[in-house]
Amino acid sequence: MKAMMIAVFTAAFLIATVVVGQQPGQPGQPAHPPHPPNMPGEPNQPHPPNPDPLAHLMFPPDMIMGHARQLNLTDEQRAFMRNEIQKTAATFQELQWKLQDQMELLHEAMKSTSVNEQQALAQLDKVLEIEREIKRLHIGLAVRLKNRLTPEQQDQLHKMRMDRHPPIE
Repeated sequence: MKAMMIAVFTAAFLIATVVVGQQPGQPGQPAHPPHPPNMPGEPNQPHPPNPDPLAHLMFPPDMIMGHARQLNLTDEQRAFMRNEIQKTAATFQELQWKLQDQMELLHEAMKSTSVNEQQALAQLDKVLEIEREIKRLHIGLAVRLKNRLTPEQQDQLHKMRMDRHPPIE
């Protein structure tokens, strides 16, 4: 039951981190105009989202913990990973609340018909700093977990990922 809770929470953590990193706008409002103007010479087509360039190098916590037995994680590895996931989750929640507060302030600064540019950009810097902390938290956790895995365990996880999502050619 505890392992299931950790897996569910870490999945939510990763999804929220990705969403926060990719959605700079206020919830419920578009981050960009519906049809942004294209650059000269650019075809009039939507741009696909950029894939995570590190995804193939790291392992989501829920993937590791969900396959703990197959990977033959030691008790020490499991304890370390659970502890790191729990610490990260608490910090992540705090950052999410801060981000929400700062986004509300940015929204307030931007809603006027005449916006104070310096104030708006200063508030944007606060939002971006929290997003940076969240991404750093996410990468830090991924690095700590990966570093506790043996090369054989990492190979197993790579194979599991390939079995689930073979490369598109």
